[in-house]
Amino acid sequence: MPTRSEIVEVSGRQVAITNPDKVFFAGPGYTKRDLVAYYLAVADGALRGAGGRPMALKRYVNGADGDFFFQKRAPDSRPEWLRTVELSFPSGRTADEIVIDDAAGLAWIANLGCLDLNPHAVRADDLDHPDELRVDLDPVPGVPWDDIRRVALEVREVLDDMGLVGWPKTSGSRGIHINVRTERRWSFDEVRRAALALAREVERRAPAIATSKWWKEERHGVFLDYNQNAKDRTVASAYSVRPVPDARVSAPLTWDELPTCELGDFTIATVPARFAAIGDPAVGIDLAAGSLDKLLELSAQQAKAGQGDAPWPPNYAKAPGEPPRVAPSRARKDGDDAADGPAKAAASTARTPSPTGRRTSKKPLIEIARAATKEEALAAFERWKSRHEGVVPHLETADLLVDSMRGRFTLWYRIRVNLEHVPVSERPAQEPLDADYDPWAEVR
Repeated sequence: MPTRSEIVEVSGRQVAITNPDKVFFAGPGYTKRDLVAYYLAVADGALRGAGGRPMALKRYVNGADGDFFFQKRAPDSRPEWLRTVELSFPSGRTADEIVIDDAAGLAWIANLGCLDLNPHAVRADDLDHPDELRVDLDPVPGVPWDDIRRVALEVREVLDDMGLVGWPKTSGSRGIHINVRTERRWSFDEVRRAALALAREVERRAPAIATSKWWKEERHGVFLDYNQNAKDRTVASAYSVRPVPDARVSAPLTWDELPTCELGDFTIATVPARFAAIGDPAVGIDLAAGSLDKLLELSAQQAKAGQGDAPWPPNYAKAPGEPPRVAPSRARKDGDDAADGPAKAAASTARTPSPTGRRTSKKPLIEIARAATKEEALAAFERWKSRHEGVVPHLETADLLVDSMRGRFTLWYRIRVNLEHVPVSERPAQEPLDADYDPWAEVR
């Protein structure tokens, strides 16, 4: 039976919306048609944040409750009027990425199941010099919303001192983003260095509630994620719909609104009326491009005081001056093992290290598989169970941990088993992974 479709006329073009009644948000019942209508209602603001930039397509083909995947390469079946640009990645590979220029482009990518927009921090006409420094305020679990807003106001003060203008918006998830337009004079590495200097200065001024620490075990309060400014990183842009049950939106705010705003106030049901009533609070952002000179001077001062580079994401090549890319607790443990002799040190490193950089759990976990698909990962788990039949009766449903991990272009899957309900004497040891997929192999 053919899939039903509708045609929308927008920007002088016709865009086919396939399966428009497909539900994308189960709770409120919002459909693909609703998603397209939302983006057309806020098109001017959404294009101010994402237009003219290469964009990674983050596709939720089964709606917000389903799995997503990143599609960096532009689909072969695309309208001839939709342009692309060749982008190079840290791995050395290249891809033609989508660039949207009008509301028709917004409708087209919404039809692909792209809930949020994920543009790079560069314009299509200059891929080497970002024009935006992105401040991503990422709270650790349990941090109250009021603390996030307080950190945002600290960021504003530092930016003022540096001669820069920040444009706040809700992240649409749990945090706040502050975008800073910059002159196109600096490389990605320089913009990241400026963002790190900013994060450290905010931490210095508000140490009780803000942190620039990369390792999760060292964080508290609100983390200022400086690495969102590394090349190839993307952040949900203004007016993006986020995959949360009530279809929240990453909504631009005025600084006067920020102290009293609430995340749940901004959804695809409420933001179009707000946009029609007050317009886009970020309407002046393109006229406020500033200089990073003062932030880079601050970075140099921090380096002289002993604060050099900070860790990069795990899929990036080791940078000159970067500290050891290992969690502090692991570094201490490895140091203790080395002091106790080579045999113990070898035992401590026998397990394949996680490529996620995440803190090691205190639960008795063993890892079974890393696979490109969930089916392959679960098949590996079934093979593991057949080898350890005596353990299976002790396992509870929650003891099987299936983690969806972000790879270079798509998700990959990790299977772990929690052995806390298995008698200690019967717990199997960590074995070589039954499936050992490495999403970063080509990068390395």
